[in-house]
Amino acid sequence: MIPGPTVGRTGPTHTARRIIRLNYGFQLLFNLLWWMPVFYAYQKQAGLSDGQIFGIQSIYYVAFCLFEIPTGLIADRIGARNCLRAGAVVMTAANLAPVVSASYTGFLLHFLAIAMGRSLTSGAASAYLYDGLRAENCAELYLKAEGTARAWGLAAKVVCWPLVGPLMTVAHTAPYVLSAASAAGSLACAVGLPRLAGTDGGTREAAAARKDGGRRGRAFLRDAGGALRCVASSRWLSLVMVQGVAVFTLSRICQVNLFQPILLDHGIKEASHGGVLAAMTVAEAVGSARPQWLSRRVTPVAWVSILSLALAGTLAAMTLGGPWAVVALLCLFAAATGFVYPVQRKLVNDAMPANAPRATLLSVESIVDRAVCALAAIAVGAYVSAGHLHALLWHSALATAVLLGAVQLLLRSGVVKQDRAAVGAQTADVWSG
Repeated sequence: MIPGPTVGRTGPTHTARRIIRLNYGFQLLFNLLWWMPVFYAYQKQAGLSDGQIFGIQSIYYVAFCLFEIPTGLIADRIGARNCLRAGAVVMTAANLAPVVSASYTGFLLHFLAIAMGRSLTSGAASAYLYDGLRAENCAELYLKAEGTARAWGLAAKVVCWPLVGPLMTVAHTAPYVLSAASAAGSLACAVGLPRLAGTDGGTREAAAARKDGGRRGRAFLRDAGGALRCVASSRWLSLVMVQGVAVFTLSRICQVNLFQPILLDHGIKEASHGGVLAAMTVAEAVGSARPQWLSRRVTPVAWVSILSLALAGTLAAMTLGGPWAVVALLCLFAAATGFVYPVQRKLVNDAMPANAPRATLLSVESIVDRAVCALAAIAVGAYVSAGHLHALLWHSALATAVLLGAVQLLLRSGVVKQDRAAVGAQTADVWSG
């Protein structure tokens, strides 16, 4: 098993503990969307048609991808901490939009603002945590801190989502008001985060760049070019990002697009879906909180491949079992997802050069993941509408095995040997911590 902190350390610094605690609070409150279980019914009651509802969802995913690169560049120019604050402000306003106007326009603006707020924080939150702990010489705490933050956020959803129905009987707009209040709480956490020297957009050079509006566009383009050059010049970073595609696509497709079709295919009624989702969320939270349970005898990159194959295998196995077996497999799938996410995020951060635009690179990774997921969603729709759900699950498992087989082949062939050696010592130190 992975041991505790390095012998001789007196423990994390006061600043490191503060960063970790406030990151927990930010991640929990920012992502606590009380309206998530009821937004479809809420929009139907507001008079929107199915075409309008799903049309808004399509626009949301497109907008999220379009916002990712600009917001990543903004984070690297103004600082991750400032970007988190901006994201929390946007998210607070976004959740109030349906309260002000429960119409097509109101919900469209709501989801566009949600896409903006989430894209502002998607790379900045991880970049701030990683840089903050490294600045305090506590980099070994990153893996557990990332996983525990995700676990607390998932646990909060398990506790809060069952309360949405009763609360709506008291105040119909309660899910959106409570979501706005949670986002405002995340803003308070972001305000309390300590400033990181040289990374908060507060340096003399950054201040000068902000004052010179004529050069701002060129600076953004320079940062974008720098991020793309980092990816192109580092085979290891590119390989790690590609490996992560399997993780994100499988988890997203199963937990969002295929969750209900799989349950319905096995005769599990809709009234039980909420309980199954809660059980899956608990399983994922446990995995996210305990990535250190994974043996250090296996490298992090190997663990990502192993867990990705486990995700694919559970999907394929769902075609063979009965209702109870499927529920158990879904929980196993969720637990594997919980384990693999913080490990994969750590691998990507470790693979980046020291002075790279971290938030921009994380946005690049997010765009690749979501682009592949968007293509996969089209295929899912075609398979499900044709009644070939079981074939889809098997083909997904096969495609994952082929992708990961190619990754392992590249590793064993030595094509990325030099890049891996460049980060090997750092990865070993942090993983063993």
